[in-house]
Amino acid sequence: MLKKKYGITSALIMILLAASLVALCIAADSLENRNGWRQDYSFNSISTHSGVTRDTLEKLDKKVHIYALFRKGNEDAPLAELLNRYAAASKMVTWEQTDPSLNPALLNRFTTDRETPGEDSLIVWCEETGRWRILGAEDFVSVSMDTETGDYSQAGWTYERSITNAISYVSRERVPQAVIVQGHGELDRETLQHFEGLLSANRFEVTYANLTDPDYTPDPEDLLIFFSPQRDLNDEELKKVKDFAAAGGSFLFTCDYSDPIGRMPGYAALLRSYGFLPREGIVLAERDAAGTYYNGNRTYLIPEMCSTDITIDLIESGADRLLLPGSRCFEDIGETDRNLTAGTVIRSGKDTYLKVLTGESTQMEKSEDDPEGPFALALQARRVTTDGYISRAFIIGCSAAMTDSQVYAMTDSQQLVIRVTEFLLDTESSDLSILAREAIRPALGPGSIGPGAVLVAALPLGVLLAALLVLGRRRNK
Repeated sequence: MLKKKYGITSALIMILLAASLVALCIAADSLENRNGWRQDYSFNSISTHSGVTRDTLEKLDKKVHIYALFRKGNEDAPLAELLNRYAAASKMVTWEQTDPSLNPALLNRFTTDRETPGEDSLIVWCEETGRWRILGAEDFVSVSMDTETGDYSQAGWTYERSITNAISYVSRERVPQAVIVQGHGELDRETLQHFEGLLSANRFEVTYANLTDPDYTPDPEDLLIFFSPQRDLNDEELKKVKDFAAAGGSFLFTCDYSDPIGRMPGYAALLRSYGFLPREGIVLAERDAAGTYYNGNRTYLIPEMCSTDITIDLIESGADRLLLPGSRCFEDIGETDRNLTAGTVIRSGKDTYLKVLTGESTQMEKSEDDPEGPFALALQARRVTTDGYISRAFIIGCSAAMTDSQVYAMTDSQQLVIRVTEFLLDTESSDLSILAREAIRPALGPGSIGPGAVLVAALPLGVLLAALLVLGRRRNK
């Protein structure tokens, strides 16, 4: 009877101990999630915040809620861990997982003509501003291109960069708008989809407008973009543009070598007002200057990024690789009036020349009359208006450098596009410093096995040393 009593007591103690351990584990897990205590031991630190994200969350003054649209059992574990860290770092950020198949009302709430939230995506929403951003799988990976094969591959994970940008976007009082002008044979929306997606992913709102629309008047707080127009502006459009500039509005221009600038006097006058004087012809690299052009194509220039307030941090961080497929050049900025300051942002190498193509001629070889480089390929300018406003402008002689997905994948042109947009809108620099996390574990090298080899040898040696100490003491007794 006594043994049975002790047996029951022991069983109860074991049950209570097991229950206590389970409760302790649950409580510890809850505290880890709530306070972000869980350590990230992944090789790429995929769920760890950068300093930029911490600064963004510290300044956050509006509540942001994130819906993670994942089915039960099909969660993205690193993403969930990262969201826990966002919520732990700021009381203004909350998140929840919801099964999209069980919550159609939620999907309808955030569905627009252009976008529908889907499975395995995030909805980042700020109720106070009424603004949201949908992040899908394409927003969480960075892509690179093999310059030899032309194949695209996944380069890294961009969870943190995309989520931090989305939080910043939805919580802003006013989102800067980039307005792309249409109606003059400019590049169309399909061609500009990668440019539009890049700006949208970096806290800017992209819209399209026609200056002939009587209901549209450009807002000087926005950015007006002309992507290589083929027809001139009429008097009514020019008046809108001049009023926009006089009130401090800013411009982004692209001007390809084939654009008929000579047949667009109104548009050319607008460019001249910022010191931009396009030269006729296409810039080519000399045949023996192999390091200045790409893959044997001498029209694909590898230019130099000049040190300006737009580019200085890109140069310092090594993000200065550019490629200009078929570029026009501009007259070097000489003396300007006292209200205008301008300078070169991108310049070709000295081993380049300017070839003017006339009629049916396709002769690309250098002749004695061809002007020699270096040439200004992109310019920036600031003009102080009569009313004391500052109007900014940027022009580049190659629209593909700003819009082409292959150029984006091969070079640092995306960073340049964002920096140019920030300069023109006079906004604070975005968090380009949030690096993509490595997607593939680095291969083992000679230095990788050193710590492991030491540990493998140390463990048996430690056991042997302990055994010798114990045996030595027994032997002396």
